[in-house]
Amino acid sequence: MSDQVKVAVAYHSGYGHTEVLAQAVAAGAENAGAVAVTVSVADADTVNWDALAEADAIIFGSPTYMGSVSGQFKTFMDASSKVWAEGGWKDKLAAGFTNSSSQSGDKLNTLQQMSIYAAQQGMIWVSLGIMPGNNSSQGSTEDLNRLGSFLGAMAQSNADEGAEVTPPQSDRDTAQALGARVAAAAKRWKQ
Repeated sequence: MSDQVKVAVAYHSGYGHTEVLAQAVAAGAENAGAVAVTVSVADADTVNWDALAEADAIIFGSPTYMGSVSGQFKTFMDASSKVWAEGGWKDKLAAGFTNSSSQSGDKLNTLQQMSIYAAQQGMIWVSLGIMPGNNSSQGSTEDLNRLGSFLGAMAQSNADEGAEVTPPQSDRDTAQALGARVAAAAKRWKQ
């Protein structure tokens, strides 16, 4: 059995901001020694289900729209019912990230929805594991976990700016840290 782990980042991105985060998550996993692949779930008919089946960990990503995962991500969740019925992802590690234009935007609800989905699949959820940043007079918007999430990585992208500008680097770095944490956890879990 190879020590190298495979991490899949299953995501939907409506305007490119969440895709930027998916790429950062994958880069973090790769920097931690994993083989990482991004899997767009924008169209349930073209999802790379094999890449998800082969992964030791799946990190879910969706924008937060109207306080929940996007419709496309929910369609992906529903389309995975066969995987659920067969226990196909049981005992894989899982984690999540999300993005919205508002500081809060009810992103916690999106991460909770993803974690419950992972639990239904029999997966083991990995939290962000970073103390909150930017929560004191010594803090900065440049801090990791500047939005103070524990369940997963949260990012904020200004509604009037494109993905080449926002989310800010601190949120991209937080996403990388999530990918690295999951890759390290997957390596321990696989051993």
